[in-house]
Amino acid sequence: MNLRVGIVGLPNVGKSTLFNALTKQHAPSANFPFTTVEPNVGVVTVPDERLEKLAALSRSLKIVPTTIEFVDIAGLVKGAHQGEGLGNQFLAHIREVDAIAEVVRFFPNPDVIHVGGAVDPRSDAETINVELALADLQTVEKLHERSARDAKGGEAALVRRVETLSKLRVALLDGRAAGTVPVTLPEEESVRDVQLLTWKPILYVANLDEEQIRRAAEIVAQFALRHHPVVPLSVKIEQELTELAIEEKSTFLAEYGLDHSGLLDLIREAYALLGLITFLTTGPKETRAWTIKKGATASEAAGKIHSDFERGFIRAETIAWDRLVAAGSYAVAREQGIVRDEGKTYVVQDGDVFVFRVGA
Repeated sequence: MNLRVGIVGLPNVGKSTLFNALTKQHAPSANFPFTTVEPNVGVVTVPDERLEKLAALSRSLKIVPTTIEFVDIAGLVKGAHQGEGLGNQFLAHIREVDAIAEVVRFFPNPDVIHVGGAVDPRSDAETINVELALADLQTVEKLHERSARDAKGGEAALVRRVETLSKLRVALLDGRAAGTVPVTLPEEESVRDVQLLTWKPILYVANLDEEQIRRAAEIVAQFALRHHPVVPLSVKIEQELTELAIEEKSTFLAEYGLDHSGLLDLIREAYALLGLITFLTTGPKETRAWTIKKGATASEAAGKIHSDFERGFIRAETIAWDRLVAAGSYAVAREQGIVRDEGKTYVVQDGDVFVFRVGA
């Protein structure tokens, strides 16, 4: 599952520096707008302490975590939907991602240019969100006009498409995101081909300075009332962490009252934002994390490993990862009767460990 999260925001809010810290890459970052023109892409592993515990139990030769792609997209400015600051090009890049991580500047450093003249997190977030909505409005109005012509013959599917586009248009004109519009499954299917920016889930990343991070919850409280979920972190601290040896990181974080990197929170929140869960497989060769949509069935999980597994699915032997670790081995867990046999319609739970039984 190739999942992509686009990092967006105004210029000079710390997007590329955050991307560098996340991916350990070195995308250009500088104190002027539009340092990033073509998007940088990096693959980030999803932290999961369960893997090491299962690997130790199974004496696995290797561990394979699940991943998310992060895409560093150039800074948007007011008027982007009309092409300001190469806006049309950058908005097109956002259409290609599954979710958005919107970096919002909280740090007050006067040496870093702010395109609006002053640091105002709520106003900055609104600027980005309005540009996304206005770009969507242009898309919807064009499609509505074309679809209305096509629907004159009265075909039910085309009429439904026009009606759904009308609902979206009203919401966008009112300043609301397309994702807030309640639609039925048939309505959703009628516009599934429409890649609307405001249909994508958004995670806000509050970029604080070294002093603000000490009282992060207080700093972001008012912002979070309207914009959520929000992950507070200091991009500057995260950047410095990447340069330290592993044994130095805990001491460095403790100086700021932190017990872990804010990037861990960001990666986990992004994973959750996409509606994903993890199931696990473990054995002598490898312990692996597999990504699947929340609500997926056991047969669909089998299909993630190999399409033949889904076609030939007989049953799934499953146990929660922590119960397996507590048992000490899969054989003991079987003896204790805590390994369950589940059918193809079983709904996968996060942290399930599977052994799939399949036929030819």
